[in-house]
Amino acid sequence: MNIDSPSDPAQFIRDFFTSFTDAAMSDRDPAEVVDRFHSRDIVQVADGLRIDRDRLIAHLRPIRKTLAEYRFDVHEAMADGGRIAARMTIHARRRNGDEITTDVHFFGEFTPDGRMRHAHQLTRTVTAA
Repeated sequence: MNIDSPSDPAQFIRDFFTSFTDAAMSDRDPAEVVDRFHSRDIVQVADGLRIDRDRLIAHLRPIRKTLAEYRFDVHEAMADGGRIAARMTIHARRRNGDEITTDVHFFGEFTPDGRMRHAHQLTRTVTAA
């Protein structure tokens, strides 16, 4: 996945998060999954919570136990080289049947090979069962 100013940033972000979540839900090693989609020095700040590589790897295990279905709707996105800003909605259903819809404002930086290096996300839960 090459990130050098994608012609369709919304499609790039949708594909990135869908592919990452698909891989995260598989039985593959969580560290391998994180390293495939993120640089080793990854730092994500989600609603003020700093998540580095080790915390991201640890985060995959509970997701595998609870998440049943997911979809990413990217409403708009802009790119400047490896930097992308996007507004999207995550639709998720847990294994217990609960459905959650989350609005996300994403600001990220990607390596030339398409791995996420840095991200800031502001989220708002729209619905919860």
